Amino acid sequence: MKPFAESCVENQLPILEVLRIEFAAVRQVLEIGSGTGQHAVFFAEQLPHLFWQTSDVADYHPGIQAWIDDAGLGNVHPPLALDVRHDPWPVESFDGVFSANTAHIMGWPEVEAMFAGIGRVLAPGGRFCLYGPFNYGGKFTSASNARFDQWLKARDPNSGVRNFEDLDRLAAAAGMCLVQDYAMPANNRSLVWSKLL
Repeated sequence: MKPFAESCVENQLPILEVLRIEFAAVRQVLEIGSGTGQHAVFFAEQLPHLFWQTSDVADYHPGIQAWIDDAGLGNVHPPLALDVRHDPWPVESFDGVFSANTAHIMGWPEVEAMFAGIGRVLAPGGRFCLYGPFNYGGKFTSASNARFDQWLKARDPNSGVRNFEDLDRLAAAAGMCLVQDYAMPANNRSLVWSKLL
């Protein structure tokens, strides 16, 4: 039985509209934290010009592969083992990187490692799209995000909704600059950085 996350179904169409714009000229995408695999097969089917490389920690690979096998698409690759702090990153470069709902479940050292790694694998001019809830100026953008942050920290004190400014500093240190900040449903955002030429 394939794993299933309702949140993937709820956010895939709004995210798709962002990717249609930001990944229009992209061909090779690395997804960090593919989770169930639902996003990978949905976006690969809707955006057939992309070759979608899934990745996650090994525990999630069987579920991701089940979605890939059922979809039967030629442009989704089996998952790479990628624990952002401990596994070797791919040696090839990508002109797109996508990650959804990862920064708030990682500890801060993992977030730092993710941005540094993306800076290494993202080709000049490439796009990094990060979806999720974010704070601005250290403040929650909604009461629901504040409650979500409390729930996250009760489960894992190292997790939590991240500040946009902190993430933007990590991106700058990795050679990326912000190009778009999209408002998304349910008090989420899609942040898009470009690798400097």
